[in-house]
Amino acid sequence: MSKKLIPMAICYDFDGTLSPGNMQEYEFMDKLGVKAMWFWKKSLKFSKAQNADPILSYMKLMLEEAQYKGLPVTKDYFNKCGKNVEFFPGVAEWFKRINNYGRERGVEVSHYIISSGLREMIEGTAIAKEFKCIFASSFMYNPSNVAYWPANAVNYTAKTQYLFRINKGCCDINDNKIINQYIPEEDRAIPYKNMVYIGDGDTDIPCMKLVKLSGGHSVAVYNSRKKDRKNKAQKLINEDRVNICANADYREGKKLDKYVKSIINKIELENKIKKLEK
Repeated sequence: MSKKLIPMAICYDFDGTLSPGNMQEYEFMDKLGVKAMWFWKKSLKFSKAQNADPILSYMKLMLEEAQYKGLPVTKDYFNKCGKNVEFFPGVAEWFKRINNYGRERGVEVSHYIISSGLREMIEGTAIAKEFKCIFASSFMYNPSNVAYWPANAVNYTAKTQYLFRINKGCCDINDNKIINQYIPEEDRAIPYKNMVYIGDGDTDIPCMKLVKLSGGHSVAVYNSRKKDRKNKAQKLINEDRVNICANADYREGKKLDKYVKSIINKIELENKIKKLEK
């Protein structure tokens, strides 16, 4: 009989966390022929003028600009855009290495995306298969597979609900029964203390704080090539929102790799202590 593994979750933001840029900027905006700064500035201006959610605003602008330029906004096209998304060093090899390290220590590591970006683009990336669930903003599509309306908008506070879903083992965002059902902590799919949240920006702060307060570990990553990003990440430590900050370098032997492996070691040791106490 095989040994039961201890469940662990690593939850990631996407833009600025796994990828150095916003996913819409790699192909979609190039095809539109617009500058990223212009697009995001226009989106923010619309959001403020309409007192609207910023995520819904950028999604609306994507559809409007694409329609104006005659660009297809099908699910297949968004998937195609995802194929051109770039990643920080070591991301491609990260998942297999961490999974193997966990299994060697009796820990089953599952990976989750919690992003304000587009699920359809993330699903088109080379690493999409590594995630158990991808929680992200998405569109509704007509019978011709053309996007016409937002289906889900994941803003900074909405992100926290997905931690509850991961905790209870519910990936179906339409399932409100399990998420609201009382389940004793010891019977939940993945305890908060076995969670790691990795993010880079303001939209991640509620998740970072929730995981840290609940006994898990929160990590603020930064792009070392961009000015003041390290200081911004350090500020989150000073404000007691995260446990650690690290360069967004996922290669073996780097700070992020060592920290996550140390958490796996901790989970293994806590489980051994718990068994001895019984």
